[in-house]
Amino acid sequence: MREACEKRCTGVISNPVTIQPESTQAPWPGLWRAEFSPSGNILYVTRLPAVVTDSSRLFQYDLFAPNISSSKVILWETPWLTTMCHFKRAPDNKIYIATNLAQVYPYQDTMYTTSNMNLSVINSPDSLGFTCDLQPFSFYLGGKRSYVGLPNNPDYDLPALAGSPCDTLVRINESANTNTNANLHVYYAPDWEKAFINADKLKGKKYSLRMIYILGKEVYSETGTLNSQYFTRDLNCTSFAIGIYLITFETESEKLVKKMQVNWR
Repeated sequence: MREACEKRCTGVISNPVTIQPESTQAPWPGLWRAEFSPSGNILYVTRLPAVVTDSSRLFQYDLFAPNISSSKVILWETPWLTTMCHFKRAPDNKIYIATNLAQVYPYQDTMYTTSNMNLSVINSPDSLGFTCDLQPFSFYLGGKRSYVGLPNNPDYDLPALAGSPCDTLVRINESANTNTNANLHVYYAPDWEKAFINADKLKGKKYSLRMIYILGKEVYSETGTLNSQYFTRDLNCTSFAIGIYLITFETESEKLVKKMQVNWR
């Protein structure tokens, strides 16, 4: 468990297994993009053509095979002029592939082709071999054109790992307010190195104010009694580290959340 936590926190890769070496031929580096199937059991990789006479290829690897390298299946080959580039697993768990007309950028206004007006789709990416149902140029872009890329959205919903110190990170969710009538205003003034915190339209009588660093450490807290529907506080931030902080203000009737960035002038 400790080893798993340390890798998760540091990003250090250990004991790597090479399943296919990179191409050393100019002008392209060879392997271009990789994507896992929804289960994580299968890996898909695109390869750029190394020379004009070469082809672009889409590989599939079975990550549970005794020899991963030997499990490679070439699902698709395209000529130099139609290069497979980025691909991405979508919320529907299908994998979408963009193709590019090699060495043509930007496209001329009249350059509309089957390969740049459509994405290719792997409909069943958890299935091995050709049962994954790769359908070239099957997703029409509505008259638009693709180039090399697709949206590169990081996975911010990585599941928690029990015992990992990295999972003390605070998820900032300003939409979690339980009373939409109340308002919380937070402003950091770098010239004064102070945080100005104000709340209004409050209904509760007792409150708690907390300030939490993004790594999970609470740096300030106070509790008290409200005498009106307004609250104000100026906090000295000279001892706080530069970074993102979560401000929470709670009463019996509301929970208000805001984030704030501390930086020096």
